Amino acid sequence: MALNYIFVGFFVIAFAIAALKFLLTGDVLTFKAIVEGMLEMAKVAVMDIALPLTGVMTFFLGILNVGEKAGFINALARFIGPFFNKLFPEVPADHPANGQMIMNFSANMLGLDNAATPFGLKAMQSLQELNPQKDTASNAQIMFLVLHTSGLQIIPLTIIAQRAILGASSPSDVFIPCVVGTYVTTVVSLIITAIWQKINLWNRTVVLGLGTVTGLMGLALWYLAGLPKEQIETISIVTGNSILLSVVAGFLLGGMYKKVNVFDSFIEGAKGGFTTSVTIIPYLVGLLVAISAFRNCGAMDYMIDGMKWMFSHTGWNTDFTDALPVALMKPLSGSGARALMIDAMKEFGPDSFVGRLVCIFQGSADTTLYIVALYFGSVGIKNTRYAVIAGLIADMVGVLAGIWLGYLFFH
Repeated sequence: MALNYIFVGFFVIAFAIAALKFLLTGDVLTFKAIVEGMLEMAKVAVMDIALPLTGVMTFFLGILNVGEKAGFINALARFIGPFFNKLFPEVPADHPANGQMIMNFSANMLGLDNAATPFGLKAMQSLQELNPQKDTASNAQIMFLVLHTSGLQIIPLTIIAQRAILGASSPSDVFIPCVVGTYVTTVVSLIITAIWQKINLWNRTVVLGLGTVTGLMGLALWYLAGLPKEQIETISIVTGNSILLSVVAGFLLGGMYKKVNVFDSFIEGAKGGFTTSVTIIPYLVGLLVAISAFRNCGAMDYMIDGMKWMFSHTGWNTDFTDALPVALMKPLSGSGARALMIDAMKEFGPDSFVGRLVCIFQGSADTTLYIVALYFGSVGIKNTRYAVIAGLIADMVGVLAGIWLGYLFFH
C-alpha cells in the first residue's frame, strides 16, 4: 500500500509543481525536463539495470543451485538456524532460505553487490514458497528486506576511492563513521521490525549473536583504522573477491565430490536468472520513472530549502543542511545520491565538514525504495504492508546517526 501512495504521489507532485511554474512564470521547461527524464529513466531501468543483472543472475543462480544440490546451503542453514529462527520464526531452522540470506548479508558486508543481489533474490523466492498469501509480504520477507535495506558494509571502498580521486588528504578518514553509521541503521532496522512483529530479542541466542558480530566488527575496525588507505583497499579487494571465488570453486568441487551432475545442475539453476530479471522489469520501470519525475520537477530542491529555512530558526548549528540532499536522495536512488555526494565534495571540498558528512550519509544506508521494488517485484508481491515505512524509519535514524557522527569526528 505504501508503494501505491508513493508511486501515485510522485507523479501528482511532479505535475502539480510543473503546472504551478507554468501558471506563475510561464515556465514550460519543467514539463520538458520531467518527460525527458521519465523516458530516459525507463531506458536506464531496462538497459542499464535489468539486462546487465540478467547475466549476473544467470551465473550465480546456477552456482547456487549446485551448492544446494551438494548440501552446502543446507549445512549453512543448520549452522545459522538457531539465531535466524529467533528473527524469522516462520522459517524452519534447516530451510535453505537461511543459508541464502546469510550469503546475501555476507556479500553485502564485503561490498560484493553483484553477488549479493542474486543471493538475495533467491532467498526472497525461497521465503515466498513459505508465504501462505502470495501477493502479500510475510513477516519473514519484511524482516529480510528491511535488514537488507540497512546496507551493512564493512569497508566502504567505493566512497574511499571517490574521495581519493577528488584529492582528499586522508580518503579513508570517513571509514569508521561510515561503518558505525550503517551498523546503527542495521540494528535499528532489526529492533523496529522486531517490535512490529512482536519478536522478543531479549534472549540468549540473539544477544550472543549480536554481541559476537559487534565484537568482531569492533576488532576489524580497530585493526583497519590504523592502516593506510592503500592497504585498506588491498585488504578489501583481496578479501571480498577471494571469498567469492572460493564459494564458486568450493560449490563446484563439492558438487563433484557428492557425485552431482554439476553442469546440468548449473543450467537448471541458471534458467531462473532470465525469468527473474524479466519479472522485475515492470516494477523497476514504474518506481524509477516515478522517482525521476519527482526529482526533475524540483521537489527535492524545495524540500531541502524548506528544511534549511526551518533549521535556521531553531538556533542550532546548521552546517549539516548542505549535506541533506544526499541523505534524502539515498532511499530513492543510489546513483542519484552518489552524484550528489560527488557534487558536494567538489563544491565544498572533500576535506570539509560537508564533504565528509555526505560520505557518511552515502555509506550509512541503502536505496530502500529501489530494493523494495526489486525484491518484492521478483516474487510478485503487491501488498508490502509496513516494509517501506519500517525501512524509511531506519533510514531516518541512519541520517540522525550520520549527523551525530559527522559532528563527533569532523566538526
